[in-house]
Amino acid sequence: MSNVTPVRGAPKRRLRHTVAAVMLGTTVLTGTALLSTPPAANAASEAPVAVAGPELPRSFSPLVQRVQPAVVTITARHSAARTAERGPMPPLPFPPGSPFEEFFRRFGAPSPFGDDDGQPGPQGREGTALGSGFVIDAGGHVVTNNHVVDDADSISVTLDDGTELPAKLVGRDPKTDLALLKVESDKPLPYLEFGDSDQAKVGDWVVAVGNPFGLGGTVTTGIVSARGRNIDAGPYDDFIQTDAAINRGNSGGPMFDLDGRVIGINTAIYSPNGGSVGIGFAIPSNLAKTVVAQLKENGRVERGWLGVRIQEVTPEIGTALGLDGGHGALVADVTLGSPAAAAGLEQGDVILRYGDTAVDDVRDLTRAVAETRPDKSVSVKVVRQGNEKSLDVRIGAMPDDDQVASADGPSATASGDVVKGLKLARLDDRTRASLGLDENVEGVVVAGVSAEAGRLPVQPGDVIVKVAGKRVSSPAEVAKRVAGAEKEGSNAVLLLINRHGAESFVALKLKRA
Repeated sequence: MSNVTPVRGAPKRRLRHTVAAVMLGTTVLTGTALLSTPPAANAASEAPVAVAGPELPRSFSPLVQRVQPAVVTITARHSAARTAERGPMPPLPFPPGSPFEEFFRRFGAPSPFGDDDGQPGPQGREGTALGSGFVIDAGGHVVTNNHVVDDADSISVTLDDGTELPAKLVGRDPKTDLALLKVESDKPLPYLEFGDSDQAKVGDWVVAVGNPFGLGGTVTTGIVSARGRNIDAGPYDDFIQTDAAINRGNSGGPMFDLDGRVIGINTAIYSPNGGSVGIGFAIPSNLAKTVVAQLKENGRVERGWLGVRIQEVTPEIGTALGLDGGHGALVADVTLGSPAAAAGLEQGDVILRYGDTAVDDVRDLTRAVAETRPDKSVSVKVVRQGNEKSLDVRIGAMPDDDQVASADGPSATASGDVVKGLKLARLDDRTRASLGLDENVEGVVVAGVSAEAGRLPVQPGDVIVKVAGKRVSSPAEVAKRVAGAEKEGSNAVLLLINRHGAESFVALKLKRA
């Protein structure tokens, strides 16, 4: 069951991924603590070493007074027709009949519990989403979350002093859940500066100011709980995790360090009930800065494009490739006519370095490519069949529409040879059609997996295209390649499989405990 809930006053379409996170915006506090380390094993007589950080602040009030005037409330209004399209609102973390339900009505948000006639609230009437944001310059630019203003018919910004201003959408970036607004004011607006999120350490204090449940300027504090979190919200996940209280309506709000600089933009929480349980996520300021700068300049974000589909190098795949450990990004497919194809990257290459960036996992490569300006030449270091190569790639501009092959056809059922628990069969035109595959797909279909084989990296309906780098067209060829790898003493053999039209590598273990 999904624990992801939109964090705003109006309904939202379901996220593409089922993520254990709730989309909200909140600001949090990072904290410092006293730590002690146990004595070394060979020095039992030594006393524990106390590591003391700065003294805890007696009050956050001076910081809050400085930053709160630049934190704003975002109101996004949706027409009745648009609200109906968005679907029902997720349940709120309080029961029907609660005083908070009426509170939400007063703030213009449709009740998630339905109208008086029992019909779903969002149907047939206007909806209002409430969120948070903050001013970033004297010109009136305001940063918030994309999911707060997505599909809004009109947007307004309410300042800390209660002044409500109409807002224009300058641009938005769904991939990072960021949006930039612009308001006009006859008086100078207080604004905030971005800090360096790379300097934020686990245990640092953070402060959040936002608009939870439409209550307006609410301050919460906490610490940085973790860095580099991936919650499958998008391709550039690199969230700061915090335990500062984040709730509905905090989406788009700033997270401050103790110097009053914005180091994160609160965007999601993990929650089984829609309320804060002390696990919140913020977009790092260093990621946001580059996105916001492009939105301000061009109204859109232009990212670099390499033109490969990549996957993690698991320890099993690393073993099958003869690599030391599981690191790098494995090229599962190269797009025809892409910068990668022009530079000579091949399926099966393992990318270890991209320019000055060491590639330990696929996210390292994804973010590095996205931040590269199109037409720039970058040196890419790969391992190909055990040998290192350096290739120069001229990065292109990411296409507006990513074409992803997918098809949910029935699994193959024909019986055939069994290799390491895999029931294999020849791939014929009828099976291709049932699996939704192109007619040019060749290989051997996995018709079933024997129960006694245990957990295997392939499933019925997968097509084995290559075994140990060699193409196969029959179950006998698969058996021969696997036996050859086993004879050579390999612990695993690398398979290239086609699953619903997308190719990827998996490692089939040959020796079992």
